[in-house]
Formats: sequence, C-alpha cells, structure tokens
Amino acid sequence: MKLSSLFHWATRITGTLGVAALIGAWIAGENGTALGFSQAHLYNDAIVLTLLSISAILCALVYLKTER
Repeated sequence: MKLSSLFHWATRITGTLGVAALIGAWIAGENGTALGFSQAHLYNDAIVLTLLSISAILCALVYLKTER
C-alpha cells in the first residue's frame, strides 16, 4: 500500500471523527454532556482531530507528488 493512500484514509477517519466530536459538542449544550464528555472537551477534540486531518491530507499530497 502506498503511503499517499494510507494518509488519505487517515484523513477520512480523523475528519469523520472530528465532525462527530463537533456534532457531539453541539448536542451536549453549554452545561451538558454527550457520551460522558463535556462540551469544552468535545470542542477541543474536534479542533485536534481537524488539525490532524489537515496534516494527513498535506502528507498525502506530498507523498503523491513524490511517488510520481
């Protein structure tokens, strides 16, 4: 399996988890929880997962360029 393909799948997975964390934060409300996590925790998770997703897609683009 090529590294660009691996990073592409990592982007899909972390991006999906980031969106799920963001939706969970919206559902949790200001003082509530969703799945045992507070809204602030879920927002932080969404930020980190989105940044990981962006990083993985940049790595995929670099490896795709070098594989040619």
